[in-house]
Amino acid sequence: MSAPPPPWPPLVAIVGAPRCGTTSLADFLRKHPDVVFSVPKEPHYFAIHDLTGTHGEELSETVRNGYLDRFFPGFRADAQWLAEGSVSYLYGAEQMAPILELWPGARFVLGVRDPMKLVSSLHQRYLVTGDETEEDFEQAWALIPDRSAGRKVPRSCLDPRLLRYDVAGRLGEQVERFFAAVGRERCHVVVHDDLVADPARVYAELLAFLDLRHDGRTQFRPKRAAEGYRFGWLQRLLKRPPVATSVLAGEKFRRRVVSKPKRSTPFALRKLQEGRKALLRWNKAPSPAIRLSRDMQQRLRTEFADDVAHLGRLIGRDLSHWLALSDQAV
Repeated sequence: MSAPPPPWPPLVAIVGAPRCGTTSLADFLRKHPDVVFSVPKEPHYFAIHDLTGTHGEELSETVRNGYLDRFFPGFRADAQWLAEGSVSYLYGAEQMAPILELWPGARFVLGVRDPMKLVSSLHQRYLVTGDETEEDFEQAWALIPDRSAGRKVPRSCLDPRLLRYDVAGRLGEQVERFFAAVGRERCHVVVHDDLVADPARVYAELLAFLDLRHDGRTQFRPKRAAEGYRFGWLQRLLKRPPVATSVLAGEKFRRRVVSKPKRSTPFALRKLQEGRKALLRWNKAPSPAIRLSRDMQQRLRTEFADDVAHLGRLIGRDLSHWLALSDQAV
């Protein structure tokens, strides 16, 4: 029999999908005075650690030490919500059970987007993070069969599953599994089209879902716009160094993967990190426009058409305008 849940503030997780405005949604909550947001935004804790076989006091102690103490330096018992934004959770619905045990009032925010735009934007993002090395999206798509079998995966890639663009784009399938795992009533779905067209309304609806007072916010600048780089090898060296605990690794990356991150950073390491950030800024370049051939667009449309229709039924929205063929950049 499970012990009563600990008296922590309830948890809301922005669970994905990636490249669907989750960083903007996280920014909405991070700046709200009644919310304590994780550092970094995406701990990926319940995706990295399978705690589905752990219960009661053992689960509480594990999560307190490995999650709350580590990723919530601003923890306040009087906060209305704890919040985080791990987009990996959408693809690991079965591992949300420990969250429901510890936070019976937990809620989840799901972002969805036209999969044709999502997968090409995701590919571009993984080039910047160092997980992808194939710069042509159509070639990266063609590599999916090999990569799903463990072949031709870049050494800098954190997890080969990241490069399954076909899986990432099937949002209907993922959303259905997530609803089944946590309950539809716990979930709030944000369509990316709405976030772009009327962020103020999306913000108000998000606050209503969480029973949060409106804080008077009126400015809604988009976050994490697409980026590019000058040299791919340098980007990968700085973003995904050969050893996870390398001094070249970023602070957020180290916080996720190092077993016992230090509370303070030595002066020499701090200076090295400042140099790393300066190199990343120097290596930054405008993001190239994403243009897909008609043939590639048609392949994506065929791949995702049934799933888009299924997603529309799940969330009660007409998404028939998605997957339109176009000669414009996606």
